[in-house]
Amino acid sequence: MKLIASAQLVYGFSTPTQVIGLIQASHSSDQSILAEELTVSGDVRPIADETPAGDRRFRACFSGETTISYTATVDNGVRQLLPASGRQHAWNELPAEALSYLLPSRFCPSHRFQRFAQREFAGAGDGVSRVMAVLDWIASHVDYVAGVSTPESTAAHTFTVRAGVCRDFTHLGITFCRALSIPARAVSAYSLDVQPPDFHAVMEVYLENAWWLVDPTRLAPIEGIIRIAHGRDSTDTAFLTTDSACTVISQTVQVRRSDAA
Repeated sequence: MKLIASAQLVYGFSTPTQVIGLIQASHSSDQSILAEELTVSGDVRPIADETPAGDRRFRACFSGETTISYTATVDNGVRQLLPASGRQHAWNELPAEALSYLLPSRFCPSHRFQRFAQREFAGAGDGVSRVMAVLDWIASHVDYVAGVSTPESTAAHTFTVRAGVCRDFTHLGITFCRALSIPARAVSAYSLDVQPPDFHAVMEVYLENAWWLVDPTRLAPIEGIIRIAHGRDSTDTAFLTTDSACTVISQTVQVRRSDAA
């Protein structure tokens, strides 16, 4: 599927502020960037970085009112959906790069949920069945509600209040999967059909020798996702990280099908 994603961030920086931005589509193996443009108002020229996996970030120092604009046309081909069945790997079968996604992280305290996860999901069947049981549990027990969580809320908070937004659903799904010894990681994305339009948070699980995208909120079609970045949790995938406070003046995110698709 060919998609066009765009974002415009208008922020106020009262003092010179160092910024790391993660809003560009990833150069990952499962999508091709056909065209793109990143612009920043003023005379600032951001420094560009790219990880070995293709995730891209920019670094800059901003002051005053600043507009960051990005647009991209992306072909994500035919996204592979989580199969109907699939084996969970033993730790000694996993690639080295997957091992860190078995461990607790800042927003995903999986070590606190091992007993719960084993009781609730371990008997569901193979690896895919366990992941589906996790997603079904979240769909049945957690409401999608804005305003009940903060940027500091962890999966433990979401488990307690049983409500949150995409970031919270993803952290809880990752936490449960890691508690089941299934590698799971956060993915930031542009997503078709998400309402209201915004950056979206989904997750990936490692089963059957591959990473599989899943959306714990069930709001976005997997085939309509443009990958931005992945990491342990939202600490690694935040679209804007700053070293001091800033003010949101406006922010718009849009995704649509390309007429050329």
